[in-house]
Amino acid sequence: MHLILLERPPRAPIKEPTGVMSETITAIERQLRPAFLRRLFHAFLALAVLSGVVSLAGQWLGSRLALGGHSPATTQHEVVLGNDVLLVAENSIRFEEARQSGVASRLDLYLHWPSLDGYSEAARDAFNHVNGSREIIFLTFHKRLTSRDMSGRYDPIYAAVTETGHAGPNGLAMRPFKAGSGFVEEILAVGPPNISGRRFVARCLSAALASESLAPCERDLHLGEGLSVNYRFPEHLLAEWDALDEAISVKIAEMLQ
Repeated sequence: MHLILLERPPRAPIKEPTGVMSETITAIERQLRPAFLRRLFHAFLALAVLSGVVSLAGQWLGSRLALGGHSPATTQHEVVLGNDVLLVAENSIRFEEARQSGVASRLDLYLHWPSLDGYSEAARDAFNHVNGSREIIFLTFHKRLTSRDMSGRYDPIYAAVTETGHAGPNGLAMRPFKAGSGFVEEILAVGPPNISGRRFVARCLSAALASESLAPCERDLHLGEGLSVNYRFPEHLLAEWDALDEAISVKIAEMLQ
């Protein structure tokens, strides 16, 4: 048996483009190269812009986190509550969503004692209660709900539902509430009557509740045409109750327009 080997015919050589075809390919390459470079440039530009945005967003978020929800701005905001208008600094407004001018049903503030200023870098530790610091007074302005403020309620209400108690700091009488009065684990701090017969009166948490609270004492005042302000303060400020009440009264009078 004889094997017949068939030879594969040689491949035709690949011809390099010449003449008109070569010129056409060169022209296409010249057109594509600038377009590719432009796309590459735009891609790098977009990446640089995105990187810048991310960096700025990181700085903005970092600064907000560092502030911990506080604002150091001293911009004045005009807040309307019923028929009364308050002018308050932004750094005194406790909650971020309320830091604007306009109509509101209530307004919560916080102030540093004894300056009665709002948040600042210098007072950052006090506002963040670092190491258990208790130097902040909380105020809530709202529509008046009672015909008398706390001082006015002493004779007709509080005197009847409290017991004699014991002497407190700076001339205060600390009167515990009677069982069944509805005031649980609270004590009433009562000051001597002033020339007009008004007394300083504040309700304070007692026992363990007082030590757990940043501001366990509370007092309310009437102001304006129909407003009431509740201010809560640390228990140790009972020793300065007269200076405290005078300072708060002056401060809210400055806010009221």
